[in-house]
Amino acid sequence: MTDRYVPVLIVGGGIVGLSASLFLSRQGIASLLVERHAGTSIHPRARGVNGRTMELYRELGIDEKLRAAGAELADTFGIFRGRTLAEVIEAKPRKEEGKKRKLPGAGLMGSLSPTTASRGTQDKFEPVLLAAARERGGDLRFNTELLSFEQDEEGVTATVRERADGKEYTVRADYLIAADGAGSRVRSALGVSTSGSGSLGHLLNILFRADLSELVRGRRFSMCLIERPEVRGLFTSINNKDIWVFHLSYNASKGEKAEDFPAERCEKLLRIALGMPEIELEIKSILPWESAVRVADGFQHGRVFLAGDAAHQMPPWGGQGANSGIADAHNLAWKLAAVLKGQASPELLTTYDIERRPVGRRAAEESGAAADDQGLVVVGKGSFIALLRRMPRLLGYGYEYASPAIIVDTKARPKSLFVQLLSGRGLLGLDGRPGTRAPHMWAEYQSKRISTLDLFGKGFVLLVGEDGGAWCKAAAVVAARLGIDLAAYRIGPAGDLRAPSGGWQASAGISALGVLLVRPDGFVAWRSKKQEGDPQRELEQVLTQVLCREEKRIGRPALQGR
Repeated sequence: MTDRYVPVLIVGGGIVGLSASLFLSRQGIASLLVERHAGTSIHPRARGVNGRTMELYRELGIDEKLRAAGAELADTFGIFRGRTLAEVIEAKPRKEEGKKRKLPGAGLMGSLSPTTASRGTQDKFEPVLLAAARERGGDLRFNTELLSFEQDEEGVTATVRERADGKEYTVRADYLIAADGAGSRVRSALGVSTSGSGSLGHLLNILFRADLSELVRGRRFSMCLIERPEVRGLFTSINNKDIWVFHLSYNASKGEKAEDFPAERCEKLLRIALGMPEIELEIKSILPWESAVRVADGFQHGRVFLAGDAAHQMPPWGGQGANSGIADAHNLAWKLAAVLKGQASPELLTTYDIERRPVGRRAAEESGAAADDQGLVVVGKGSFIALLRRMPRLLGYGYEYASPAIIVDTKARPKSLFVQLLSGRGLLGLDGRPGTRAPHMWAEYQSKRISTLDLFGKGFVLLVGEDGGAWCKAAAVVAARLGIDLAAYRIGPAGDLRAPSGGWQASAGISALGVLLVRPDGFVAWRSKKQEGDPQRELEQVLTQVLCREEKRIGRPALQGR
């Protein structure tokens, strides 16, 4: 007997699971989230989100709340190395207090996005996400664990238990999202194999309190690698006052275990690493973790989808772990919604693995390359060109989707790195090509200044050149015929979105008669640089193909972008 039905069951209440709940609610899809811990994370873990993730949270209207939650780390920069923290920091000149510094890449992002990356620790971000998810109707049950599940052709049946009183009940869901971390029980139960370089090192995440405010006054830092015979590890700033983390490396290959480092021993090692033998400090918690690269060999398994660390485990040094997981949830949410609403074929769901697994694998491999032979961050090495190539992905861009939900622009020519450098849009892959995030441009809409990105997040959006009114008329007819959400906007001096003549065409790579079809996740599904033939017929064929509605495609050739 089933005690509860819900369209989507989310297992895991960390930053990825909470984001999944929010994205599904945005699509009008109910979900139930279960998390075995009693509350959100008490460990800082991730210490910021990139520009693309902030765009997604802007879409939800919570970006500024998150930025405020991370204010203590707003101007925290610098990665150093040395024998002790005191020795390293005392050698730095003090900078003027109150003078704000911007995150790397912020200048480049000014013309490419309506927002920027934000510092902030996971323990501060997750309560904001939790509150927002509950405000929007999400059913979130902490201190509740998944005991077992099984799936059939129609859905997933799960048994869960409330840990406080031991009460068990069953949940029937159409789909299950496993966002239950690197040690995912769901992935293990499915028997999903992983690939990648595997374990890189074992560490202890030591969260401690020590008043270092005078030491770091005017000399704030992000990370500092400590290397000496007695101790090796990495300091990371949490509030640049009295809360810090030290990632202590230990050698599991030589028989060392986490249990060999009780609080008393960790205190001694911390004082040595700090170079401050008399300082008062308090260890708040010690969390063992593994620096590793493991990517699941498949993100979809029937009606179960892996997301976040359950899908791709990686060291945190590239800052891509949480960001990649949030992007997973965003990519999956609109596809689940389209299928559940009967707007798309279930075949659309296969594009989640097709699109997200290559991105997750590359992020994991790049993060692994940023780690040394003990799993700690590599400091001060790597070429400028290599950094340039990684920068787009560190900012949350620089990748393209290729799947049946994207109609590839076969005539687009790849650009050299030099040419890309001349245009930030080209370097970050934001120039209107199908499979990339749609371009940002400021425009006036209903007497308000908005970004083109502010139009995305629910249904499909058609963005047309200033003389492309025929596309807008076709959109209304096609939306009604296919039963989908499709909004159309003409951009130009006299358009629905008012902007300087030619500006949108240049950004999107189209003519005044051209068009971009943008998916609910903000990625370009199709581009036509000009109008040819019947807009209504062409648009219907395009959307039928993107939504994998096979029965509508009989007798029609697959489309390509023009």
